[in-house]
Amino acid sequence: MVIYPIQMVDLNSQYNKIKVEVDSAIQEVIDSSAFINGKAVKTFEQSLANYLQSKHVVACANGTDALQIALMALELEQGDEIIVPAFTYAATAEVVALLGLKLVMVDVEKGSFNISIQALEKAITPKTKVIVPVHLFGQGANMEPIMALASKYNLWVIEDNAQSLGSEYTFTNGKTFKTGTIGHIGCTSFFPSKNLGCFGDGGALCTNDDQLAEKLKMIANHGQKVKYHHSVIGCNSRLDTIQAAVLNVKLKYFEEHLLARQKAANFYDNTLKHCDLIDLPIKSSNTKHTYNQYTIKVKNGKRDALQKQLSENAVPSMIYYPIPLYKQEAFKKYVTCIAEMENTEVLCDSVLSIPIHTEMNEEIQTYIVQTINNFNG
Repeated sequence: MVIYPIQMVDLNSQYNKIKVEVDSAIQEVIDSSAFINGKAVKTFEQSLANYLQSKHVVACANGTDALQIALMALELEQGDEIIVPAFTYAATAEVVALLGLKLVMVDVEKGSFNISIQALEKAITPKTKVIVPVHLFGQGANMEPIMALASKYNLWVIEDNAQSLGSEYTFTNGKTFKTGTIGHIGCTSFFPSKNLGCFGDGGALCTNDDQLAEKLKMIANHGQKVKYHHSVIGCNSRLDTIQAAVLNVKLKYFEEHLLARQKAANFYDNTLKHCDLIDLPIKSSNTKHTYNQYTIKVKNGKRDALQKQLSENAVPSMIYYPIPLYKQEAFKKYVTCIAEMENTEVLCDSVLSIPIHTEMNEEIQTYIVQTINNFNG
């Protein structure tokens, strides 16, 4: 029996391993008193750009702001259609509604949880301007056909990479790219539980387009390139220097942390593969999965019962996401669905995410696996 608390994400243990470096970095910011746009912010932007092999990274206040800033940079008009997957977090769709754009939701693939290419192409109309693929739970969406459709119909692609920083996608020609760097703009989040998380809110955008990069920077800074000279309508979205300092330290350990997540996922794969109750998350052959979540599908309507048993045995779990966005009260007047959302409906009723993080060990995982395998429903 595991006697210590099991957590979905063990941020405290992760911090303790790099405590001296993190504390020193934070103290350096405090000593400098450059709390806004301090040196650490520029250092982090350049370091992340180097890691992603992206020409530009623009830090901002959070992942939701990143998505909004990206859409604002494209100079869209009311009535323009933005296609998003129906199975995702609210932020992906929320920013579309906030900007007065037309929100078009399409179904996802039941296996990868990511946007269905067939559903996507059927949803494209003359009013479509942007595709927003979401790289969900750590696995890249199928970007090659998405980019082909974007080229065919002259569309922008904004990648929602909030859950999958560090993931990779390989094209049929053998070229591999980090997710978030394939479309015109990539957006990510540094929410504490993400693959690369800070100690509060944070986000960033990346692009290889010089003109877009200039727009993104201006919009995130009240629309100004030169202080008090406002060229466009913008917003106030800055990554705090203290958060950048934390991220600079954690970025050094990022690949190590991703390997720890993948190791934990492999353990689950090997020890749960004979459990008839569940379907394991698939790993697409052309992607590197980074497991921001380890999400199983529970069969025969047993999801809630399994979650209850896990809870009774002190194993936390989460349902991402229990209600389709198009059924959420907030989105009913904004969303257009052009087809049935069969896979989305199935996933909302069956998905269950179990603990996975950088500090997992086999003792904890064995206990979690035993609890699942002992379920008799």
